Amino acid sequence: MSDTPSWALSASSLAKEIRDGVLSAKSAARSAVERMRAVNGHYNAVVDDLGDAALEEAAALDRLMSERGSVGPLHGVPVTVKINVDQAGYATSNGVAAFTSTIADTDSPVVRNLRNAGAIIIGRTNTPEFSFRATTDNPHFGRTINPWKESASPGGSSGGAGVAVMTGMGALAHGNDLGGSLRYPAAATGAATIKPGLGRVPAYNASAGKERGLLAQLMSTQGILARQAGDLRLGLQALIAYDPRDPWMVPMEFRGPSSPEATRVAVTRDGLGFGLSPQTSTALDNACEALRRSGYEVVEVEPPLLRECGDTGFRALMSESAKLLQPDIQRFGSSQLNQIFENHLQAFPPFSEGELLRVMAQRSWFVREWLMFLEQYPLLLTPFMLGPVHDWNRDAEGVEGAEDVLGRGQYSYAMNFLGLPAGIVSAHFDGGMPVGVQIVGRRFREDMIIDALEAVEAYAGTVFERLWNGIDSLQTPE
Repeated sequence: MSDTPSWALSASSLAKEIRDGVLSAKSAARSAVERMRAVNGHYNAVVDDLGDAALEEAAALDRLMSERGSVGPLHGVPVTVKINVDQAGYATSNGVAAFTSTIADTDSPVVRNLRNAGAIIIGRTNTPEFSFRATTDNPHFGRTINPWKESASPGGSSGGAGVAVMTGMGALAHGNDLGGSLRYPAAATGAATIKPGLGRVPAYNASAGKERGLLAQLMSTQGILARQAGDLRLGLQALIAYDPRDPWMVPMEFRGPSSPEATRVAVTRDGLGFGLSPQTSTALDNACEALRRSGYEVVEVEPPLLRECGDTGFRALMSESAKLLQPDIQRFGSSQLNQIFENHLQAFPPFSEGELLRVMAQRSWFVREWLMFLEQYPLLLTPFMLGPVHDWNRDAEGVEGAEDVLGRGQYSYAMNFLGLPAGIVSAHFDGGMPVGVQIVGRRFREDMIIDALEAVEAYAGTVFERLWNGIDSLQTPE
């Protein structure tokens, strides 16, 4: 065995060492729990410590291993789960103080699938109120700190998940994404992530009591953050097990068929009216070079209707949210969140009810145009953040702050509106912060996206070692 503590191992390496008998599940869980308890006081990524229960589950998994072998591909791997999904016996608070007594009776599909795969949940991670902001802060649990730069946003709404996995609190982190909530934290912290496409991963919260709006159903998806792109494959395969509680779920094999054009990648450098920062441009250059060296054909070509998809999709979501979500925010949310919501409505004016119906019909046209584009170019490389990571509270600084943060987010929420899968990986490092790029793919071809993310990472390098050397060289920070 190496001197590397087990909490610092990749999920794939950790799963193999447990499967091969080099490590026990309990020793892996203990290492991760000790790491979590040593560093979380500073970063505030995990707001519900499940360490004691995790150690008991790990001991039970060790007994099962000795009796009949591994229970699944994540046997004994420590993970975290975001606090906005149901986990039996724990509060689905979603960052709202009034919901901290909402104790789930049953596991959501993603929790059940992680457990069935053998994962051990060591903690539940922070999110903004109602998972609504592009940063992670709420009056009840407080602010999650970006480990690279304290004044920078850790991303939202899965900011707790991104910070947890990047600081060694679990080998994988569950998160979800309605407009960028997996990808913003990944870009801000240097994590790798995959936002699955519509129908790929099941979702359901029995504690919700009512169904979400149709656009929220179409745009939201459950996913995984990891320190290395290759671990996304292991984590996502565990999540996609069929669950009949989600009517959008499509039971598809993870890896699709090969095709002659599978290595063709389109790339866009459109700054969407904001321009590209030099750091983002360099990250795209690095990603292009990485893909070419790995045998991909990279072609500079513009995708169809990008700005229209992004602007229309976000305004449509805000229109629905104003009718269905805002009443709960007004009743249970903080005064700050209510002001932020109003700022969003001013920055991105909602459609009238008649206009919204027309936009919902028009969505099919947007999707059709993109599916035809992806027939020719199965992968699309794009910027993600058009400039440096914004300050942690920028989205709360009036209408201007909302426009600055979310106006630059069209590469993010356009993909939710279209229901397409998209992943993030770091491709550059500048000014003490990682710089990520996004790779979009065909429906149900998350496998191709992860392959491409790995190719970029192999060239640009992983960034977590740099972070850990800056924090503590694998020791506990002061």
